[in-house]
Amino acid sequence: MSEYLGSFRHEIQKVYHLNKAGRERVKCEVERTKTQNIQHYLIRNQLWIYLRKPHSWKNEMKIKVKEVCVVADAMFYVTKEVMAFVEVDVSQSMKVNRVKMDKYRKIKEMTGNEFHVVWITEIESRRLKLKELMQGMPGRVYTFNEIK
Repeated sequence: MSEYLGSFRHEIQKVYHLNKAGRERVKCEVERTKTQNIQHYLIRNQLWIYLRKPHSWKNEMKIKVKEVCVVADAMFYVTKEVMAFVEVDVSQSMKVNRVKMDKYRKIKEMTGNEFHVVWITEIESRRLKLKELMQGMPGRVYTFNEIK
């Protein structure tokens, strides 16, 4: 397998990705390289694994209802009718998180659709703040330590 994989270190973890030969072998056109968002992606992927790899999972989903637009870090179905939108809290300010939650509330108000908002954060104190932001909205806040 090593002939098809590249790797790099991120903190104490080794992160693997397909190299050129690997992408050609599986006919993948997307090249993954080390970015500043690596922690964000690793945490999102860890949540996907923790939630037992939902088949309906899609990354970076744009939700737009009239003039309200929000890009969720991921989306999956909790049931056949109920979606969950995933938000990864790594480096953005609580002000940005508050704006996102306000947009989710507006979308729910405008559509009447039931959906969940799932947050994943690295810090316990931020979990408490995110829970406050979610008041009245179905969903959950996880910490990275809880799911790893």
